[in-house]
Amino acid sequence: MDQTPQSTTAKPNGGGVANGKSHSHNESAEAREKLMGDLKQAVQDAETWLRNAASANSEDLGMVKAKFEDTLRTAKRDLLKLEDSMIARGKMAAQATDHYVHDNPWKSVATGAAIGVIVGLLVARR
Repeated sequence: MDQTPQSTTAKPNGGGVANGKSHSHNESAEAREKLMGDLKQAVQDAETWLRNAASANSEDLGMVKAKFEDTLRTAKRDLLKLEDSMIARGKMAAQATDHYVHDNPWKSVATGAAIGVIVGLLVARR
């Protein structure tokens, strides 16, 4: 009776985490690429704005400034999306670790002890 509930609860969690990781990873990669593109565009716009500042009239500067501000707003929005994605991935990893530790307490204790011994040996060598 104990084995049946464990096997049924393990499948949905494992499948959900795997699907969530894949979807979250794709969103994160897309957001990262978009953010990098927006930041590069913001730098190019700023360089153009600074180069043309001395010789351009106020109308041209206003247009370049508006484009620059729009690019910065987009970059900020993409940065927030990336941050949210990373937080969500961190929470999913923490939940998966929590489930694993609860399902395998003695393996977790043994793993922690082994890591502690290795770190202790490395610190003692110095």
